[in-house]
Amino acid sequence: MIEKLKSLLQDPPPAMAFEVSEAGIAAARIGSRAEMEFVPLRPGTLAVSPLKENVLDADDFMSAVRSLAGTQSSRRRKDAALILPDFSARISVLDFDTFPKDPKEQASLIRFRLKRSVPFDVETAAMSYWAQAGAKGKVDVVVVMAPLEIVSRYEAPFRTAGMNPGLVTTSSLAALELAPEAGLSVLAKLSGRVLTVIVRDKIQLKLVRCLELPSPSLEDIAAVLVPTFVYIEDNLGRRAEKLFLCGFGAEEQEAERQFAEVLGVEVEPLRSPLGTPGENNAGLLGYLRSIAKNN
Repeated sequence: MIEKLKSLLQDPPPAMAFEVSEAGIAAARIGSRAEMEFVPLRPGTLAVSPLKENVLDADDFMSAVRSLAGTQSSRRRKDAALILPDFSARISVLDFDTFPKDPKEQASLIRFRLKRSVPFDVETAAMSYWAQAGAKGKVDVVVVMAPLEIVSRYEAPFRTAGMNPGLVTTSSLAALELAPEAGLSVLAKLSGRVLTVIVRDKIQLKLVRCLELPSPSLEDIAAVLVPTFVYIEDNLGRRAEKLFLCGFGAEEQEAERQFAEVLGVEVEPLRSPLGTPGENNAGLLGYLRSIAKNN
């Protein structure tokens, strides 16, 4: 269902990749040169949430998918990568003193740990996870979980159009491919009023927060970033070295200036050779970057 980010580097590239947001669907046909398109959705077609139905206008969503993917006339389905909004899922980093080797025991233990902190039924949710070496012999496990019915409704129009969503991930996890793996860094990605903050030490994820803000103002964003940077220093024993920004649009330069001053850290935007990563296409550009690097 939701594949770990590592699989982006291992599986052969699909025919197409799509990133879904409330604003629309960004798509790329993958070949010798990626051809990118964007089809807007009518306001109210999607309402991203981990708690309730996301697809409110299935006809408009289906129409947008068909205009990008077409209908597959042959019986063979084309593989596709599907990148979902961050707020449709929950991403957690759990630490374990010991982690069992048996996959069934691993899944059971993770679901037990998340039962009280995830706002939906963990037993029926789609889940993917991967383990990282933690400090002092512990194991840090990155978990991506979403209600199965939410994932299925996102997938449905692509399957109807003859596409097989063999890889499903979230926007910020895919966008991480655009952030250099240099020391202890933070990615802050804004999409509407949803802010995703990912703390990474080289290639290892240390913390993921995804929350809906009162407003997308720089003041409300700073109110999340400041305690996050304090947490990093208190719990990881050193200061973050860099902050990457994505989705700030016209306020990007002012955000860089303010956050550099308030946080005392180097700030720079995410960059891609294929275009400017924004709130509706950063995951897609990150996915294409992973293909270009590994094929």
